[in-house]
Amino acid sequence: MTGFGKRILVGRALSSEQLSETLLPKRIALPVFASDALSSNAYATQEILLVLALGGAQLLDYAPWVAGMVIFIYAVVVASYRQNVHAYPSGGGDYEVVTTNLGPRAGVFVASALLVDYVLTVAVSIASAVANLASAYPVIDDHKVSWAVGTIVVITLLNLRGVRESGALFALPTYGFMVGIFGMLGYALYRILIAHDTLLAESANWQIVGEASFTGLALVFLIARAFSSGTTALTGIEAIANGVPAFRKPKSKNAATTLFMLGAIAMAMFAAITWLAIYTKVHVTEFDRDLIGLPAGQGQKTVIAQIAQAVFGDFNIGFLYVSFATALILALAANTAFNGFPVLGSILARDGYLPRQLHTRGDRLAFSNGIVVLASLAIVLIVVYQAEVTNLIQLYIVGVFVSFTFSQLGMIKHWNALLRLDPSAPDRRRMYRSRVVNAIGFVMTGSVLVIVLATKFTKGAWIVVIAMPLLYLLMQSIHKHYEHVRQELAADEDESVTLPSRVHAIVLVSKVHKPTLRALAFARATRPSTLEAVTVDVDPSDTASFTADWERRGIPVPLKVLDSPYREITRPVLDYVKSLRRASPRDLVVVYIPEYVVGRWWEQLLHNQSALRLKTRLLFSPGVMVCAVPWQLASSEIVADRPEPVAAGAVRRGEPTAGIQEAVVAAEYDPAPGEPGPRQ
Repeated sequence: MTGFGKRILVGRALSSEQLSETLLPKRIALPVFASDALSSNAYATQEILLVLALGGAQLLDYAPWVAGMVIFIYAVVVASYRQNVHAYPSGGGDYEVVTTNLGPRAGVFVASALLVDYVLTVAVSIASAVANLASAYPVIDDHKVSWAVGTIVVITLLNLRGVRESGALFALPTYGFMVGIFGMLGYALYRILIAHDTLLAESANWQIVGEASFTGLALVFLIARAFSSGTTALTGIEAIANGVPAFRKPKSKNAATTLFMLGAIAMAMFAAITWLAIYTKVHVTEFDRDLIGLPAGQGQKTVIAQIAQAVFGDFNIGFLYVSFATALILALAANTAFNGFPVLGSILARDGYLPRQLHTRGDRLAFSNGIVVLASLAIVLIVVYQAEVTNLIQLYIVGVFVSFTFSQLGMIKHWNALLRLDPSAPDRRRMYRSRVVNAIGFVMTGSVLVIVLATKFTKGAWIVVIAMPLLYLLMQSIHKHYEHVRQELAADEDESVTLPSRVHAIVLVSKVHKPTLRALAFARATRPSTLEAVTVDVDPSDTASFTADWERRGIPVPLKVLDSPYREITRPVLDYVKSLRRASPRDLVVVYIPEYVVGRWWEQLLHNQSALRLKTRLLFSPGVMVCAVPWQLASSEIVADRPEPVAAGAVRRGEPTAGIQEAVVAAEYDPAPGEPGPRQ
């Protein structure tokens, strides 16, 4: 991406000193970090009804009880995470809590669960957004994968512009969704209590064909499965604990307040949507064939779309507003993951469990590499599962409840450790209360995790169960690699630099032109112990002509010609360098390679390929230094004259460097009369 194009899409670069300007007030932090949790209400009720419908319409009577259990769990988790926010405000969230109290291995396992869940959050939210939009505009249903991928790309670009800027853009849709849901509830109450209207969904009189008759333990299992599906409403709660550093001071207090606001609003919305779905007698099934009365060729509308249609009537402004606001908030719900995944990835990279590139911030002080990785993985899931919410939802929630459970256990150990320090009486009472809250949270979230695994394992959750340990092993392998490199590179206290006995310099040449002469001059200026030019005899006639030209010019550097009967270039050079090393193991060999600096990407394909192969192979040779001597072609001025968006001399962290040639100045050296040159 060119500098101008990047500025248009991403915005001007921000300096590190401007980081404080990106901190969020509570009114912006709520939509930034709560959009996922709030938007989950758009499909949590639907998932409960879909599961209960497997036993027929009569089992829908259990929906209020299932929803009540979900709300209770919601309240417990919110109360528990308020303890986390105050105790660990650095932004590590569950990873930091578990690592500190349960050990690094447990912390990395929780991190793997969170990373998987963040990817699924994006995929599920976007797929659900497209499904809701398709309820109002059926033509979208035929191209939902393309719509979903395009939406992810747009959200990625918005997040690359920075947390605060994207938060301001997302605030209006989030608050608009709240207005839509509570406005729909208010209008429904008006019609029911004052106008005495009858509100019925379009599917109220359609018949549900149950898959089987559920009684006894089978009924208990089905209700447990409906409950586990409904707990998708809890996703996103942990995002605030991971994003405390993004809040304005006092960070912990503002984050805890925002978390309380999130819990109150989300639980009220979930209760309202569930009550309206039951009151209007919404009927939905996993497969269209199980819903008798559904017109041929028509797909089922989402639960929230059916409620809006029943409350506001067919396709009036209220129905369209709720449908569009729901689709928009579901699309933007992915923004929670786009804030959580890069931050967690940066912390893991800092600790050596992920590639270091994820640790640095980009132009807009966002973790750009993490944002791009998250978007890429989510797009893969969208394409593989064809943007089907029902299929994706089965993979969901496992990871988040793994992190919930481990986090609460870690907090219990945290309070136990503090209580052993004999605090004052008021602090002791506060710690006891906090420990009780976290203990209840551990029991409840652990129980839900067991239920989720038992009810969703065969439905697709097994993929996540396998993916989390694989990611855990990958991160442990990365950490082990970084540790080995650190130990190998560590300098002892009495470490000293051993000078080589001699420096043998080689300049690779193929013809006598300006780049060759510059490389020779630069090599001579370094005053090596010995210096020679080396060429490979690929074509005898060309080599003879080149040798003659070399002697005619009287170049004061001996020329060595390497035979190459099989017309190779790399192998003869490597063999010759190795022979020098074998002859004098304590000598240092420096290989100078003339290179062209070009300004157009396609020119890079036409030049420097032999040099690239040679450099790659020589880098693996011990005792060998490789020095590229650049020669700037006229086209390189395209890059050289490009205006730099940051101050001269400033270093921009996180700036991608692929495809950009760095400028190197290599002045030719002409020894003064009488000044000793290199030994030939």
